[in-house]
Amino acid sequence: MNPIRLDHLIKQALEEDLGMGDWSSQWLFDASTRKNGRFVAKQSGIFAGMPVVERVYNALGGGVELSWLVEDGQGFEKGSILAHVNGPVGTLLSGERVILNLLQHLSGIASSTQELIRRLDDPSIKVVDTRKTLPGLRMVQKYAVRCGGGFNHRFRLDDGVMIKDNHITAAGSIEKAVELVRKQQGHMIKIEVEVETLDHVQQAVKAEVDVIMLDNQTSDQVKELRQHVPKSIIVELSGGITPDNIAAYKGCGADVISVGWITHSVKACDISFYID
Repeated sequence: MNPIRLDHLIKQALEEDLGMGDWSSQWLFDASTRKNGRFVAKQSGIFAGMPVVERVYNALGGGVELSWLVEDGQGFEKGSILAHVNGPVGTLLSGERVILNLLQHLSGIASSTQELIRRLDDPSIKVVDTRKTLPGLRMVQKYAVRCGGGFNHRFRLDDGVMIKDNHITAAGSIEKAVELVRKQQGHMIKIEVEVETLDHVQQAVKAEVDVIMLDNQTSDQVKELRQHVPKSIIVELSGGITPDNIAAYKGCGADVISVGWITHSVKACDISFYID
């Protein structure tokens, strides 16, 4: 992760939560009072968020000793102690909510990503995220996807060209849209086209795009359309993929399945913090 962006995110989160200050901790405890604490998993899952914990404590003044019992991308069981901490009690308590909010969310994403991969049970297909992320959290959400064994799609619009249905409608056709893009395309920029019909697939193949995205297709439809796409073109499947239906796409012939669900609808992982 970009450390500058991560520190900026944490600064914003702490400013939002602290306001003028954590009166409870400041008025109850002397700044020199140190305590031990622990992060405990209330359910099983995949962990993500080590850099978040460390940087939150540093932003609050540091002085916290962390002893990790789990690493990012590692599984844990219900009741597991994830980390022991020792530090100024005010720092531990002032950072608690921001840390837990992010740990729970990121570990939820990592856990759900691995669950999708497990249910798909097809190593030939990469499970990737989308840009359907929460504003300001995209970098850490995509990091959590990687912790869960998934891969990242575009981070930003300038990571590549994706010609979707509205682009095609406005340009007039897939051929015309690709032609206009190629007039300005740099050699490092790939072109992906979203399609829904065999006619669109054939147009995209003729235009020699890099990636064809099959939108909202059944497994049988993907198998049929895949036959019309040369192996040199990557086939991506997207649209409405969840843990409930991803297993149906095993062996469908797609190279990539992109899933918005893992960043916009995932359930937080239950993690708690306790002062000893």
